[in-house]
Amino acid sequence: MTPRFWDKVEFSVLLAGVIIAGCAWGFIELAEVARQASPHDFDAEILLGFREPGRPDDPLGPSWLEEAVRDVTGLGSMIVLLLVTAAVVFYLVLIRKNREALVVLVAVGGGQILSSLLKLGIDRPRPELVSHLVHVQTLSFPSGHAMMAAVTYLTLGTMLAGIVPSRATKAYVLGVAVLITLMVGVSRVYLGVHWPSDVLAGWCAGFAWATLCWLVARRFVQTTERNDA
Repeated sequence: MTPRFWDKVEFSVLLAGVIIAGCAWGFIELAEVARQASPHDFDAEILLGFREPGRPDDPLGPSWLEEAVRDVTGLGSMIVLLLVTAAVVFYLVLIRKNREALVVLVAVGGGQILSSLLKLGIDRPRPELVSHLVHVQTLSFPSGHAMMAAVTYLTLGTMLAGIVPSRATKAYVLGVAVLITLMVGVSRVYLGVHWPSDVLAGWCAGFAWATLCWLVARRFVQTTERNDA
């Protein structure tokens, strides 16, 4: 009897396809929100929710919290992600994991190019409803910090999860990658430099790209190993 299609598809591959499709749909819906002339109600309510009532220039919490959030948002900055990526790539080359090093370079480099193109596609200005607590220059949609944090940390997390022994360790590694990604995104809203929909769109694009790169890399490594054998 010929095997059915569903019998040939691994659960992880099917789940990856669902994640990519769901994130793509979410990004398209959020892009429609970003194209509106005035901010969506949920964008404004959440942004103001991070400020003291009636004081849009004063973020919630003590002064040390504002400094801590600035430190967290730095985890998604271009220079930090570049240093992390370079350190990992050089390490992989040193231990002769050239295929894995190439995967990291393509995923992070391609993600940065995609992020820049998406920003140009939707010319959304930064929010002016509250004061900006850090200096920004680029366009608002999608959040580059949120997207690139997702791409970088999830790519590294899935790669590390593939070599650690136990399921608990794999879950821990992926959980840390997701947590850092979420913290970076939330920090952008707290600092007043992005609408919540910008961050959500950045997460959608980042998760989709990281998952797509994982699928391609998985196929590439499997094909290469078969040819080497």
